[in-house]
Amino acid sequence: MALDRKPAPNDLSAFWMPFTSNRQFKSSPRMLVGAKDMHYTTSDGRQVLDGTAGLWCCNAGHCRPKINEAIAAQAAEMDYAPAFQMGHPAAFELANRLIDIAPDNMAHVFYANSGSESVDTALKIALAYHRVRGEGTRTRFIGRERGYHGVGFGGISVGGIVNNRRFFGTALGGTDHLPHTHLPENAFTKGIPEHGANLADDLERLVTLHGAENIAAVIVEPMAGSTGVLIPPKGYLEKLRAITSKHGILLIFDEVITGFGRIGAPFAAQKLGVLPDMITCAKGLTNGVIPMGGVLTTAEIHDAFMSGPEHAIELFHGYTYSGNPVACAAGLATLDTYVEEGLLTRADELAGKWEDALHSLKGLPHVIDIRNMGLVGAVELEPIDGQPGKRAFDAFVKAFEAGILIRVTGDIIALSPPLIVSEAQIDELVGKLAEVLKSVE
Repeated sequence: MALDRKPAPNDLSAFWMPFTSNRQFKSSPRMLVGAKDMHYTTSDGRQVLDGTAGLWCCNAGHCRPKINEAIAAQAAEMDYAPAFQMGHPAAFELANRLIDIAPDNMAHVFYANSGSESVDTALKIALAYHRVRGEGTRTRFIGRERGYHGVGFGGISVGGIVNNRRFFGTALGGTDHLPHTHLPENAFTKGIPEHGANLADDLERLVTLHGAENIAAVIVEPMAGSTGVLIPPKGYLEKLRAITSKHGILLIFDEVITGFGRIGAPFAAQKLGVLPDMITCAKGLTNGVIPMGGVLTTAEIHDAFMSGPEHAIELFHGYTYSGNPVACAAGLATLDTYVEEGLLTRADELAGKWEDALHSLKGLPHVIDIRNMGLVGAVELEPIDGQPGKRAFDAFVKAFEAGILIRVTGDIIALSPPLIVSEAQIDELVGKLAEVLKSVE
C-alpha cells in the first residue's frame, strides 16, 4: 500500500502512518529534513526542540560525530558478516560492554534488530529454557494491561494496549494479564507513587488459576512508557520478583525505553533494585541511528542450552542481521558517547529540575495528572466527550507549530528529551508546552 494523496496544510498523517510513496510532498512544513543535537530542522527551515528523543531512542541527541564516524569506518571495512556459525569481533566487544554496564546477574547477550524482535526473542528463550530443563508444560505468558511490548505477534499477545489486540487478535494462545498500575489516588505524584504494590498480588491468583507448572514467564516494563508513562508503585516490582522466584517463573523486564540512562541508571533494574532473569533492549542501544536490539540473560539461562555437542545448534532462533557489524559499530560508539559525557546517570542529576518544571503545569486547563521519573514525564489531559485523543492531538499540532516536538498517546502527552538537554532547554520545552495547554480547547 502507498499513501498517494497530497498532505493538506495541517495534515500530520505522515507522522502517524507508515505507508508512504514518492508522491508525498517533501516540501510539507510537517516534514523533518535535518537534525543536530537537541533540534530537528523542518522543510521550511524551522528549528524544533526535540522533547521525545526521537521516539524514546536518541538519548545522546542527534547526529553525534563519534557515532557517525564509527558507522562510516565499519561500513568501509566490513559491511556484513553472517551471524550463523560465524562471528566478528565487534559483536563480542559490544556484548562485553553491555554486560559491563548491566545489572550484576546479567551475563550474555542475544542480538535482535528492534524492540519488537527483542521481546519475541525473550519469549522464545523462555519457552526453550523450560523445555530443555524438562519443564515443557511451562508455555503460558503473563503480561500486563496497558503494557506495550512491540508489534510482533508475541509482543501484542503479552501486551495490553487495546487497539493492538483488537485489530490483530492474539496470536499466542495461553496469555493472561495483570492489572495495570494507573490509580487515581496517585494523581500528581512526584516520582514513585505510594499506592498500588498490592496489584502485584494478582499474580498469585493467576498462578492458582493456571498452575505454576504451566507458566513460563512474566513480562513487564519497569516503567510503562508507550501507554503514557505509568510509574511502578513502591514495592510493586519487588513483589513480582518474589512471586515469580517462588514459583519458578522467569521475570522479563522490557527495557526498550528505560534502558541506557532514561531514568538515571544504565538500566531501570539497577535504579529500582530489582533483578529480572532477562532484559530486552533496543532504541538507545545505538542512539536510534541503526536498528538494533538485544536480550540480556543470566548465565543460568544461557548455560541451560549448552549441553549438546559442539556442532549442534543450541537455540533454533536468530536473525539475518543479528549483530550486524555496522550496528555493532554504532552501538560501541554510542556507549562511548554515553560514558564520556556521563549520560547514563545524567537523568538523575536533572531529575529535580525536570520534576519541578513538569509539575509547574498543574492547574492549567484540562490537566488531570502529571507523572515523572528520571528524565521522562507525562501530562494527562481530560478527554473531550466522544472524541478520545483529540485534545492531546490538538496539543501535539500546536506544540509542533510552537517549535517543540512532543509525543501523545490517547490524551496523554509524553516527554522524554535527549539526555543532553540543558536546564534552559527544559524551561523552554515546558514553558512552550504551558502556552500550548492554555490555548487548547
